Amino acid sequence: MKITLRPAKPEDTQACASICFEAFKSISQAHNFPLDIPAPEVASQIISWMFSHPGFYTVVAEADGRIVGSNALDKRNAILGIGPITVDPGVQNKAVGRALMADVMARGTKAPGIRLVQAAFHNRSLSLYTKLGFEVREPLACINGPPIQKKLAGYEIRPALPADLEPCAAVCRKVHGHDRSGELLDAIKQGSATVVEHHSRITGYATIIGFFGHAVGETNNDLKALIGATPAIAGSGFLLPTRNAELFRWCLAQGLRVTQPLTLMSVGLYNEPAGAFLPSITY
Repeated sequence: MKITLRPAKPEDTQACASICFEAFKSISQAHNFPLDIPAPEVASQIISWMFSHPGFYTVVAEADGRIVGSNALDKRNAILGIGPITVDPGVQNKAVGRALMADVMARGTKAPGIRLVQAAFHNRSLSLYTKLGFEVREPLACINGPPIQKKLAGYEIRPALPADLEPCAAVCRKVHGHDRSGELLDAIKQGSATVVEHHSRITGYATIIGFFGHAVGETNNDLKALIGATPAIAGSGFLLPTRNAELFRWCLAQGLRVTQPLTLMSVGLYNEPAGAFLPSITY
């Protein structure tokens, strides 16, 4: 099968969204896990947003003139993120995924690092990403359930404002060695971002508590406050590094439950986190 790649266009949204939904549905159902993308409309919203956002490079794969897959590279920050990569279930295991991965990685050669999150039950993707140079960095658990609605004494939560970008970036740099201000700015514009203040100082933030959001805090208490204050856990749940046993146990004690295991992987720069964090499904 001859595969050709080209930049994605807005008019590719419907075809790519359909493949995205079916690809994630087939792999999740094959392993008896809940769907990451619960409906075709959700896939369409995600793909449409990425295909039209100037901060993303997006690519489609074609075979015999038909779209058979797509991939995206999030370029909003110094550290780039890959995904979602999806391939038509009818043409999987025919090197489409490898071609899509190689294409976006080539676009990020000047970046200090590239990251992605992999479904831990999907052996083929783990093997492919490892062959392409990615290294396992963090075991993750997707956590979901009803909102906790619990306030942590001494920690105040409020909506993030544009003026909060630099103090939030400072927290992120303290924890990770780099900031994610491009994502945070989008979240502030969308009205989903929150900050936590302790002793009248910003000590953490979340773009959203959910699948496509990330959070950082100087301590676990900062993240507990952000998680406890969220009115709803967005999408399929939020991702939690299971090596953070204290925060993991706290979430379980609040009635939240693990829905699936995932793996954070990286190429290039990676600093061991010096604080508490929740990655997004990108990284």
